[in-house]
Amino acid sequence: MLAERRHQLILRALRSGGPAAVTDLSEQLGVSPATIRRDLVRLEEEGLLTRVHGGAVVDEGDQPFAEVAEVRVAEKDAIAARAASMVRDGQSVLLDIGTTAYRLARQLHGRRLTVITSNLVVYEELADDEGIELVLLGGMVRREYRSLVGFLTEDNLRQLHADWLFLGTSGVRPGGQVMDTTVVEVPVKRAMIKASDKVVLLADSAKFPGTGMARVCGPRELDVVVTNTPVDGTTCSSFEEAGVEVVTT
Repeated sequence: MLAERRHQLILRALRSGGPAAVTDLSEQLGVSPATIRRDLVRLEEEGLLTRVHGGAVVDEGDQPFAEVAEVRVAEKDAIAARAASMVRDGQSVLLDIGTTAYRLARQLHGRRLTVITSNLVVYEELADDEGIELVLLGGMVRREYRSLVGFLTEDNLRQLHADWLFLGTSGVRPGGQVMDTTVVEVPVKRAMIKASDKVVLLADSAKFPGTGMARVCGPRELDVVVTNTPVDGTTCSSFEEAGVEVVTT
């Protein structure tokens, strides 16, 4: 296999699954661990990934929505179904950007709810559902990730209140810190947290620890975490100390 092709496959694996070990990448690509290590050094020199102990990770803020939407769909649907069951008719729901929030929106059809979002795919999914009062936040369009951001989005959120926020993440650190890969999204997420009574983090298995250089919030700002994987002991302890309920699908 040509080095260029290997590099493409390594980056694709890291983007879709979070951090990956050298041994895992070696097995996936059918080459030696030494070859993978050389590839990782080259890709790090080009600024395309960061090497960590035993493997590598990609911090990418603008990975296209369509690409992410095809990854771990069954996991996201299980999380979305459990999250949807928490909401009662007549309540207001704030949906974050991201693909898991979109899968959750698909679970809300036929309900009598108010849905507030900066997620354009959520808006498109629910626009024709007459039972749902739909509020689209204003802002600057991030076309590749199908979201609205900026001071207009934050101003809109200061004028609104929601019973529930379903929050996405790029990664959750062992201390329970919720992270994001894109700095421009962080102020919007923080404004969403302030506008909501209950904050529910939606995090599939790839988000522990996942990626992200920008801190969104700590565990004390969360009420519930819905995931499809057993949470590691350190992270679970951080959630317990903060009074966060962890729900596993």
